[in-house]
Amino acid sequence: MYEKFQRARMFFDAKDFVTAARLLAPIVDADPRNRSAVELLARAYFHSAQLGHAERTLRRLLDLDPSDGWAHEALARTLERQSRAAEARVHHNLAAAMGVAPAAPVGVSLTAADLA
Repeated sequence: MYEKFQRARMFFDAKDFVTAARLLAPIVDADPRNRSAVELLARAYFHSAQLGHAERTLRRLLDLDPSDGWAHEALARTLERQSRAAEARVHHNLAAAMGVAPAAPVGVSLTAADLA
C-alpha cells in the first residue's frame, strides 16, 4: 500500500492530479481512516476541478478530524468554486477560529503575447 501511495504522490507532485486521484481512490477505499491518503485525494480532486469529489472527500476528512482547520479552509474554497459562498463562509469562519489564515487570492493576468 505504501508503494502505491508514493506512486500517487509522485503523480501529484508532477501536477498530474487526475492520475493521482485515480491511484488514490482505491487506497482510500481500502483504508478510509488513513488521513494522509484522504487529504492527498481531496487535494488531487480540488486541483483537477473535480469539485463534487473534492467536497465529499474533504467532508470525510473533517469526519475523521473536525478540528482540522486546513480541511475547513480547503472545503470553503471548494464550495466557493461551486458558487456556494454562504456555505463557504461557515467553513472560512471555522478555519479562522482555528488559526488558519485564508489562502491568498490568486491573480491571473493574460496578455495577447501569452496566448500566442
